[in-house]
Amino acid sequence: MLPSTSVNSSMHGNGVLNSRDAARHTAGAKRYKYLRRLFRFRQMDFEFAAWQMLYLFTSPQRVYRNFHYRKQTKDQWARDDPAFLVLLSIWLCVSTIGFGFVLDMGFFETIKLLLWVVFIDCVGVGLLISTLMWFISNKYLVKRQSRDYDVEWGYAFDVHLNAFYPLLVILHFIQLFFINHVILTDTFIGYLVGNTLWLIAVGYYIYVTFLGYSALPFLKNTVILLYPFAPLILLYGLSLALGWNFTRALCSFYKYRVK
Repeated sequence: MLPSTSVNSSMHGNGVLNSRDAARHTAGAKRYKYLRRLFRFRQMDFEFAAWQMLYLFTSPQRVYRNFHYRKQTKDQWARDDPAFLVLLSIWLCVSTIGFGFVLDMGFFETIKLLLWVVFIDCVGVGLLISTLMWFISNKYLVKRQSRDYDVEWGYAFDVHLNAFYPLLVILHFIQLFFINHVILTDTFIGYLVGNTLWLIAVGYYIYVTFLGYSALPFLKNTVILLYPFAPLILLYGLSLALGWNFTRALCSFYKYRVK
């Protein structure tokens, strides 16, 4: 789960594996340890995970400074404690049930929506995005003089989780209080409020993702990860001019899923 390791040669003279090979050799053990801790709640630091969730809104740079500290103390960038993932899962379940309530779904429809959101929207899309970012960063963003370093998939997944949490809170929690009485009223104020929440949520995702990869000192040109802001703002302006309501489309899609 290490996002970076270095190597000078394939094997030291004494026959010991170099640092990069050793990291890869122990990656499986670290993944096993991480997954095993998923079922040991007493070993999880939920207070620290909650602190990270708070600062992802107020000062996400502080969260990634802690990733630097973990690299210095534990020789790995990726989280070794699944507490953040557990809390995120709880947030996802509670907010999705709230969505089902707001959309006046029945019990079984809400459960079906919950399964869709958890396993497709969160896990499936998360795996896809993390893998894509892992490939792009290793293929195009590693500095030439740092070719012995690489971004491991585990760190890419952590960055996605960090960026996904603010988006989840804005679109699946804060937005719930405005859906029926403001956003879905077929007025300019309705889609202004709804689309603005989408702009903030997706903007947060882009910015937190950028911070995650710019925190790695062996990557270059990470500013290109901010380029999606341009089409995002353009799409936002176009949606207001044409009266598009992204939240109405999301609600219709959710209802279609559970039919």
